[in-house]
Amino acid sequence: MPKSELYMALVHFPVVNKNGETIASAVTNLDLHDMARSCRTYGVRRLFVITPLEDQKRLVQRIAGHWTSGVGATHNPDRKEALSLIHLCHDMAEAVQCVAEEGGQRPLVVATTARLHAEAMSHETLRDILAGGQQSCLLVFGTAWGLADSLMTSVDRVLEPVLGNTVYNHLSVRSAAAILLDRLTGKPLKGSGI
Repeated sequence: MPKSELYMALVHFPVVNKNGETIASAVTNLDLHDMARSCRTYGVRRLFVITPLEDQKRLVQRIAGHWTSGVGATHNPDRKEALSLIHLCHDMAEAVQCVAEEGGQRPLVVATTARLHAEAMSHETLRDILAGGQQSCLLVFGTAWGLADSLMTSVDRVLEPVLGNTVYNHLSVRSAAAILLDRLTGKPLKGSGI
């Protein structure tokens, strides 16, 4: 049985805008840096950045390249290590195929959302799946106002949202990703009872 690994995807298309229309969103420097650093901290195998837009692909290559092979690589080796996890993909199918080829099996594809979903998988259930070592997982995050329905209906499962203790529910994707990575793979503090 192939080893279980966690992969992440940051989707820029298809996502929705505030009016619910399907769009392609812009890549942001902060998302790339912060999500790559979170991925490296929590042992994520690869961060797929998904966009069909050529100008956005060039931007990702330029940002990542600066830190992985440019002057930034020697200036900050820790950043090089994190941003080396970035892998550009044209669409989700390409990301799923990359994971399948790398891990020897098709991954469990799990979408994240800030919205409540009737059949959502709990964080604990996904943590148990990951700990079981039976299947790799591709955890999918949407930019803008979230993943489009066309993508949501193509995944294997949807993960329950990260909820705060107020009605305000607008975390940045990089913050939500960090919280979820800690819940899914973080080590409990000794003596915490967790």
